[in-house]
Formats: sequence, structure tokens, C-alpha cells
Amino acid sequence: MTEKLHSILAAAPKVLLGITHVTEDISLPLAKLRWAISIVMPLSHAIIETIDEAPTKLYKHHYRQVNSLLDQLALQLSLALQEDGMQTLPIPASQIIDWSVPRGDIDHRRVAQQAGLGWIGRHGLLVTPEYGARQRLVTVLCDEEPELPQSLLTTRELPEDGCGKCRACVGKCPGKAIGDSPEQLKVKACHEVCADFSKRLVGVRICGICIKQCRPKVKNKS
Repeated sequence: MTEKLHSILAAAPKVLLGITHVTEDISLPLAKLRWAISIVMPLSHAIIETIDEAPTKLYKHHYRQVNSLLDQLALQLSLALQEDGMQTLPIPASQIIDWSVPRGDIDHRRVAQQAGLGWIGRHGLLVTPEYGARQRLVTVLCDEEPELPQSLLTTRELPEDGCGKCRACVGKCPGKAIGDSPEQLKVKACHEVCADFSKRLVGVRICGICIKQCRPKVKNKS
């Protein structure tokens, strides 16, 4: 099974990968599935740079394609682990089940944070040293701790102060949603901006303006 999982993950674009036991304060669709595989996939820097004062159609297409890749990867991992007798549940990368909040079946950001992949930035998104906020996330829930190849797990030190003095995203949001801390994020204002862009421009509730400002903190090695 380890060889099969290694093959699935090795064929994917360069991802960050972590495992965590999800704490009780994070809501899950099935409470008995408390172990999680968190996967972070980078976005294209060049496509992100096409965003100026609004999301572009290039970004819309890329956003959907990366989400699709993540969903396929999560499904492959889930089915492979299921074949080995484990109960698993792949959670879609970008699926809102309640637009009034809004929320999905799970908070991918907090799961990734618990898995040691990054921290929550002032804009409310996951930030990683490798990709900044220029990434998408997916989660596979399991009923027991999955045994993934150790060589593929992401292990490194994260900065204690998270974003530190960086305030690149502050003041850039058209809805003035970003404050000095993640707790000060005006979620409703953020999603009103995304809804406006969807209606006027791209047909999808996306923005990407703060994501453009949040660049990698370290230089990636190929």
C-alpha cells in the first residue's frame, strides 16, 4: 500500500502534505473520521500576477483546474486507503454548503494549520513559507491514522510570529475586510466583494487580490 500511495502522490504537482488528528473544535461531516490528510497545491504565480483590481478569466479557469486536480488526488488517496480497509472521506477543495456563513463541509485552512503546513494570515487564508497564500487546499478524512510515505510528508520549522511585520494585504481589499489580525477579518465584506465580481465579471465567487499580495516567504528549490 505504501508503494501505491507513493505512486499517487509522486505523480501529482509539487504539493505540501501533512497528517493530523483533528481537534474537537473543528466541525466534521462524520465525527468518527478524526484523522486527516491535508494537501496544499500551489497556484501559478504568472496567472496570479494577471490580477489587478479584479479577478481575471485566466485566474477563474486556473482556480477551477487546480481545485479539480486536488479533488482527483484526494479521491485517489481515499479509494486506495479504503481498499486497505480504512474508512475515508475526501472533502471537495472548494464547495460551499452554506452561503449565509459561508462555510464548507470542513475548514481546510484550520486542518492544514493543525497539520503543520502553515498559519492563518491577516486575510484569513492559509499562508505557507513555500507559496504564501498562492495555493488551494483539500482534505481526506480517515477513521485511523494513515500511513503515508515519510519522505513525502512536509516537515520544516514555521515562523513563530506567522506573518510578522508583513502587511502587504492590508488595505488592498476592495471591501476593506482585512484588519491587523485574522480575528479582525470582516468575512461578510470579503464575500460581498466576491459576489460582486461573480455577478459583474467572472461568474464565480472569487477575488484573488489579497492572494496576489501574499507571496512566498522562502525560495523553492526544484
